[in-house]
Amino acid sequence: MQTLMPWIAVAVTIVAGWALIKRYQTHMVLLFAGLVLLLCAAGLTDASFLPKGVKPSGFFLFDIFNTLKSIATKQSAGIGFLIMTAGGFAAYMDRIGASKALVKLCVKPLSAVRSPYGLLAITYVVGQFMALFINSAVGLGLLLMASVYPLLVALGVSRASAAAVIGSTCCLDLGPSSSNAMRAADLMSTDVVTYFVQSQIPVAVCVIATVAIGHFFVQRWFDQRDAARGVADGAPVKADQKDLEKAFEGAGPVHYALLPMLPLVLLIVFSPMVYDGIKLSLQTGILVSILIAFFVDLITHFDFKECCKRTSAVFEGMGKVFTSTVALICCAELFALGMNKMGGITTMIQAAAAMESAGVWVMLFIMLGIMVVATIVTGSGNAAFFAFSPLLPEAAASVGINTAVLVVPVQLSAGIARTMCPIAGVIIAVAGIAGLTPFEIIRRTIPVMLLALIVNVAASAVFL
Repeated sequence: MQTLMPWIAVAVTIVAGWALIKRYQTHMVLLFAGLVLLLCAAGLTDASFLPKGVKPSGFFLFDIFNTLKSIATKQSAGIGFLIMTAGGFAAYMDRIGASKALVKLCVKPLSAVRSPYGLLAITYVVGQFMALFINSAVGLGLLLMASVYPLLVALGVSRASAAAVIGSTCCLDLGPSSSNAMRAADLMSTDVVTYFVQSQIPVAVCVIATVAIGHFFVQRWFDQRDAARGVADGAPVKADQKDLEKAFEGAGPVHYALLPMLPLVLLIVFSPMVYDGIKLSLQTGILVSILIAFFVDLITHFDFKECCKRTSAVFEGMGKVFTSTVALICCAELFALGMNKMGGITTMIQAAAAMESAGVWVMLFIMLGIMVVATIVTGSGNAAFFAFSPLLPEAAASVGINTAVLVVPVQLSAGIARTMCPIAGVIIAVAGIAGLTPFEIIRRTIPVMLLALIVNVAASAVFL
């Protein structure tokens, strides 16, 4: 029966993948798949699947739910609370108009660029920078579609090219506020700021440069080809001043643009890289930033009651993130535990490790392949990374490499793969506003993102 267990794990994974393709709810698919795998493990082996510190109930079915309870308790008190505070801060920034103020400040200089495809490349770089502070791909995409998109099209860029670039502005999940980055840092047993500065930035700089240059040439080639074929993508959209004013309706004063940057600034200042006399956790940094933002808002508007009312966005945002991301982490970890107990992952790891010198690269491409396929199937980089990230430390140890060598490229690949997925939220949103189909967008993003994946792996091998 032991030899059958990995195959059962594969079969359950295939069924789960089919359910995700059919758009079944991601949380429940991963939860049920995890429960099935643990039930099979309990029936086919005597090995315990209970986490350390959890006492057996005497009945294996109850033990499975005790396992889920333990996972939920651990995640809610640890990385779950971290993600919730980041989500609350993001919601507060949106409520007071700080996010729109940041976008308004960043996109204003773009109007001075007269080269259409040069502007495309710069738009991506600026958008990726803003993604450090606005970590919702859909939210940032909508803001850029309302502000930068008309400008791009008015300068002669096709609707499809403009939409493709805007849809890819969050292709890298970077920075301390990214839930995937938080999870990756946790796997590496380091703080998220150190992970961002020492592990993400060297690789991300190479990838960002590749994507910017890639968009310049790829989008120009698509536009020239479509023009030669007589394919029109619709009437141009004119950048009207009234439209731009409407896009930034509700934006805060210009100094509010600095508020979304506060957590990152504080965390970098009070870190070993700048000043290590004071220890500042990410949660504390975010909470301090919320308090500073509140007083800035109060001083600006002199309306204590209204300013207090706006802070409700913090708790609303925390609740929203809990139902989406934190709950997903718990379901994904249960699924990963079931996969591990059934031996599917162990078999794969042993096979890669047995290839001696080729084992490192085989393991890396296996994990990258899983992540890319899972992301494209689910349309969510978070769902894919949370589901399979627990496997990365063990996989790295099996082939004798630093955990970062696997964690960083795999974590970044989740966002890259999302940009190639026609059912990703940001692609659907951008395509809808542009009056195009998601497939018209991804045919222009896929070549660039494939280049990004290659550079992602190469840069990780060099710097990590």
